[in-house]
Amino acid sequence: MRSELEMRQGLTRRAFTRWAGLAGAAVLALATPGIGGAAAADLHVLNWQGYGTDEPWAVKLFEQRTGCKVVHDYFNSEQEMLTKLRTNPGTYDVVLINSSYTQQAAKEGLIQPIDTSKITNWKDLNPALRDSAYLNVDGKTYGLSWVWGVTSFAYSTDAIKTRPDSIEELWNPAHAGRVGWRDDPEEAVQLAAIALGQDPNKPSDLGKIKQKLLALKPQLKTLWSSEDEWNKHMQSKDFDIATYWSGSAARSKKAFHLPVEFVVPKEGAIGWFDGLSIAKDAPNEACATKFIDFMVSPEFYVKWDTDVGAPASANQVAMQQLPADAFNRVVMGEPGLQKRLFYMAPVPDDERKQYTELWESVKTEFGK
Repeated sequence: MRSELEMRQGLTRRAFTRWAGLAGAAVLALATPGIGGAAAADLHVLNWQGYGTDEPWAVKLFEQRTGCKVVHDYFNSEQEMLTKLRTNPGTYDVVLINSSYTQQAAKEGLIQPIDTSKITNWKDLNPALRDSAYLNVDGKTYGLSWVWGVTSFAYSTDAIKTRPDSIEELWNPAHAGRVGWRDDPEEAVQLAAIALGQDPNKPSDLGKIKQKLLALKPQLKTLWSSEDEWNKHMQSKDFDIATYWSGSAARSKKAFHLPVEFVVPKEGAIGWFDGLSIAKDAPNEACATKFIDFMVSPEFYVKWDTDVGAPASANQVAMQQLPADAFNRVVMGEPGLQKRLFYMAPVPDDERKQYTELWESVKTEFGK
């Protein structure tokens, strides 16, 4: 969500390091007939800032191999992403889309089918994600499964000594005034639904969900919006506990050395997976296909996860190449984890409007 989707904004970039260590890595067949270094058109990528595709070392490597110059544009919400696609036709080549939005983007004609025969890593992608109906419409693939993760919460090990196992810890009066909560309508409704034992994809009682969210008022330190903002609050010791994404928690711990641990509570958590799509009438489809193939490769993913921290990869070979103690092998590979996840489903516009109105009403009460 997304996902995790997500995760994903404003991350301080790290400089290119240890490229020499990749000398023995498998080299993808990235050369494109007819695309030369100076003559290649720019490749325009639309994503959350700091979410993998703009890793400086990866951009540099891809550009050196293909001659495709990578240019990034960013969004701060899925709705902003859709708006940019709608209002800038023929501008973007690659776009990151949470799988719960891929069908909508395809049906609106904002993205085009991907020629999977040109994806050399296709066979290594987890079939449960790769072949999901969320990414495939009418027998055509509109999103290539890239990474997956969990939306739940993380806590400060400095502030909380005993690992919590329940989502109710967010409502524990012991953390009054020290809880961080993401400012997002769907995520707020879904997490409250889980706390109440409701299906987050089909909430049965929005009235109870609203009351559960209102009960957060004495708990809150702030509503956060970006990964960078979350890290700064945790670094300043503002948070005891806060909602977060699994991949971001791994990054906060690895790249920023924050004392945080991620929890998938006994009640369950939100599962999500993100895909990489090609925008409709992409001006540089050839480079777009090769960029997506590079992004789902073990070569890119293992370095991204090992050096910085990332969500779990949809590429099963990439996951197997992670160190045995890696977060995404230990935590995300926990037995029984998948049974506790509610994977995000597409949300109809009328329901999304209800969630937005509910959340805005709750925030108004928070401000009083």
